[in-house]
Amino acid sequence: MNPVSEFEESVARNVNNLKQDDELRKQSIDWMSKSIPHRYSYNFRWMGRPIIQYPQDMIAMQEILWRVQPDLIVETGIAHGGSLVFYASICELIGKGEVLGIDIDIRTHNREAIETHPMFKRITMLEGSSTSPEMIAQVKAIAENKKVLVVLDSNHTHDHVLAELHAYAPLVALGSYCVVFDTVIEDMPANLYPDRPWDTGNNPKTATRAFLAEHSNFVVDDDIEAKILITVAPSGYLRRVE
Repeated sequence: MNPVSEFEESVARNVNNLKQDDELRKQSIDWMSKSIPHRYSYNFRWMGRPIIQYPQDMIAMQEILWRVQPDLIVETGIAHGGSLVFYASICELIGKGEVLGIDIDIRTHNREAIETHPMFKRITMLEGSSTSPEMIAQVKAIAENKKVLVVLDSNHTHDHVLAELHAYAPLVALGSYCVVFDTVIEDMPANLYPDRPWDTGNNPKTATRAFLAEHSNFVVDDDIEAKILITVAPSGYLRRVE
């Protein structure tokens, strides 16, 4: 057997075995529930900018970007800009691609840090509600005739995420992804986010379930969740299949 094919088959077996290990998956969720109150995701930076992501999801996104090689990555939610910089740096290594970030409030110090970053040459930022008709129209115009990948990581309430899915998932190219972050909220203990409007029963995973029930052209890529085990996006890596 070709050694490359042999290695790929070995990895596929590993991932399939991980899918069957219910106890390990439970331990992963338990670990997440203990790490979130410690604000674990706030500990990391990418090229100097706070990224507010779990490293395992960063690795998963890198694999997706290399495989899909999109022309445009649309991300809702900017915060400190670490994710924008991360995606832009992968695009730089690939040699193609641009990143479009949307946020209802881009704070001045974050905007200045992003605009002076070496990777800003591949980044565009738009300020405003991701679900407003004006913003949706603007993004659609930018995305026209491009291979698009979408990342949803802004307001995590059911209604907002579902509105984003309806607005931006249609832009996703065949074989590309709409990644919905923080679906893990549904799997956490209730009232883990007392100062936020989202909770169990009202979060990105409930929105994703509602969206998938009506849209058979997207499926959950559960291989990704199985291989990384620790993720804020269980059932949130949605691949367009038609």
